[in-house]
Amino acid sequence: MSGVTLRKVKADEADIRLDRWFKRNCPEFTFGQVQKFLRGGQIRVDGKRAKANQRVEPGQEIRVPPAPVMSGGGTGPWGEDGSGYNPSEVQQRKHAGPAKSDATEAELQALRDSVIFYDELVLAINKPAGLAVQGGTNTNVHVDGMLDALKLDSKERPKLVHRLDKDTSGVLLLARSASAAHALTKAFKDKSTRKLYWAIVTGAPAEREGMIDAPLAKIAGKGGEKMVIDEKLGKSAQSVFRQLHRAGRKAAWLALSPLTGRTHQLRVHCEAIECPILGDGKYGGPKAFIDGLSNQMHLHARAIDFPHPVTGHRVVIEAPVPEHFAETLKKLNFDPKTPTKFLTPEIHREKEEKPKPKAKPSRARKK
Repeated sequence: MSGVTLRKVKADEADIRLDRWFKRNCPEFTFGQVQKFLRGGQIRVDGKRAKANQRVEPGQEIRVPPAPVMSGGGTGPWGEDGSGYNPSEVQQRKHAGPAKSDATEAELQALRDSVIFYDELVLAINKPAGLAVQGGTNTNVHVDGMLDALKLDSKERPKLVHRLDKDTSGVLLLARSASAAHALTKAFKDKSTRKLYWAIVTGAPAEREGMIDAPLAKIAGKGGEKMVIDEKLGKSAQSVFRQLHRAGRKAAWLALSPLTGRTHQLRVHCEAIECPILGDGKYGGPKAFIDGLSNQMHLHARAIDFPHPVTGHRVVIEAPVPEHFAETLKKLNFDPKTPTKFLTPEIHREKEEKPKPKAKPSRARKK
């Protein structure tokens, strides 16, 4: 086929998924096009048919077919969750390249001001609530499109290694090189990172702490896709929680840690214990709002603990809560100086009653 090229995998691209390799090296392809070419055998690795989740290795040769031209003369960018593209951006994008956004200079400066940590390989921002991490339909301002503003003292554009929901604030980690991106992605995959979230919920859990174990599945609805608990079709999902403070039965401040990484996991799990996150109308409905308190979502990625890509030493980064969250803490008389403590997967076991020591047999009194 005319226009077919053969490209070799670079050393710093080891062990990334094939579909992610295309996203990085061939942004002119849409997610759907890559899937179609894989099914048809037009994309091959070392001459063999391949799958999207196949891991590539340095030196392997990838067969890249010519990218179809989209109507309007542009090419289809990858969508927010890697599952498609945003048609509204097609005509705007005549040449493939890094994701762009319509951010103003003030928005770019605000992003620079949100940096809370960086060294030669890692950068972290305190993402504000309401800012999307990646683009999508009717989302023209997002972190992915403003990454050039976060180059700082580097020539290389930082890379996303995980995501937060648009309305979730807090620590967002980025890699400042391809090798760092590989190491951090691996750390997320093998669960050597620890994540701590803070949430204000309506109502209060019956238990002070525990684990929520409820499988999640995605369904389509009138308001778009939504995650639901489904024992048969859902994927395994576990979260641990601990109450930090409570205001009777009105509201509670929870520390949360997801042990799995499902979409909207903490939001669905909080609703499952009848304590929806304050401001989360998507999952909590009317129960997610309290008169006199902010209607913004009160879910904050408080801290992350991860191994440094080079030294391997543990790095802990904390993000201050946003203004609306701090104001709610004040109104509920919760102590804003509550220390950050990571939760462990064994938290549900800590509640179990410790076995009582066996009584020693009494000695018979000698007459």
